[in-house]
Amino acid sequence: MAVSGFEGFEKRLELRFFDDTQITNNNPMGLRLIDFESLDQVLNQVQCTVVSAVANRSFDAYVLSESSLFVYPTKIIIKTCGTTQLLKSIRPLIHLARNLNLTLRACRYSRGSFIFPNSQPFPYTSFKDEVVVVEDSLPKSLRYRKASVITPSSSSSRDWHVFTASVDVESDEPVVVVEVCMTELDRVNARSFFRRKGDDKNSDSAGKEMTRLSGIDMINANAFICDFAFDPCGYSMNGVDGERYSTIHVTPEDGFSYASFECGLSLYDDGHLDVSEVLSRAIDVFRPGSVSIATTYGGEDYNHEVSKRVERVLAKKLGLKCRSRLMDEFPGSGTVVYQSFTPRRK
Repeated sequence: MAVSGFEGFEKRLELRFFDDTQITNNNPMGLRLIDFESLDQVLNQVQCTVVSAVANRSFDAYVLSESSLFVYPTKIIIKTCGTTQLLKSIRPLIHLARNLNLTLRACRYSRGSFIFPNSQPFPYTSFKDEVVVVEDSLPKSLRYRKASVITPSSSSSRDWHVFTASVDVESDEPVVVVEVCMTELDRVNARSFFRRKGDDKNSDSAGKEMTRLSGIDMINANAFICDFAFDPCGYSMNGVDGERYSTIHVTPEDGFSYASFECGLSLYDDGHLDVSEVLSRAIDVFRPGSVSIATTYGGEDYNHEVSKRVERVLAKKLGLKCRSRLMDEFPGSGTVVYQSFTPRRK
């Protein structure tokens, strides 16, 4: 293990709003009307920048110098890696939404356990301190609040940290969010995310090559991929598929290699996306030595069979054994299921 290196594990913030006028059709764009200059100022406080962007009818997707930002009409998702100051975005984003007659309805902050926790600035050295900062940034109307550290029994697994706050005790968010964190990436597979010496491609062209060579383009063939290659190594992408988003971030250096995959989907839509198959394809790109999967069920009830099917598919196709499965409930924010996997040989 390296003494210090780039921190791949992201901090993730999701803010959901409702329209004060209750006439959403009068403002169908919602948060997407926030101008780029204002978003850029928020990102400057977080200590990252936009490097690439794409949009469709449903949402805007930005690849950042440290991870990703997604802007829907009534929802913002921002996740940042390294030593970024993600929580500094809460107050200005709430203010920008307020100018559009949008009021905060729910907040969720989550992250894994950092590889280099001592390199993080305050308050990210302590989850308790992070919770204090988040709570101080939120209006009192979000009165249903809970902070939890989900700790697997397996010593090789990492903790999962979640804080939620909501104005409602019941969640109305129909999207299931799946967050996958992978460490100890296969060294051969990780080579796909290093720039070749003498490569004169720009970051967009090099990113497209990494997407193709690694097999990322086959995870969801329906998605339009906005990808970006960093120099000398590293990779980020956002996938856009109707209302669904996906994102991948890779830190390939040996000793602190890390990759994340996240997607938002419905378990009961047209059925063209089987979550277990999607996860199997995403994880197979990296062949990691350790995998954790946090699945958040919002308005949809927790489906025990989905978790069991994920475990069966990952065992059969990738030889990954589920070492731990834990569940926690959050008022107004649904249920989180946290699974930890390692190869059977371990």
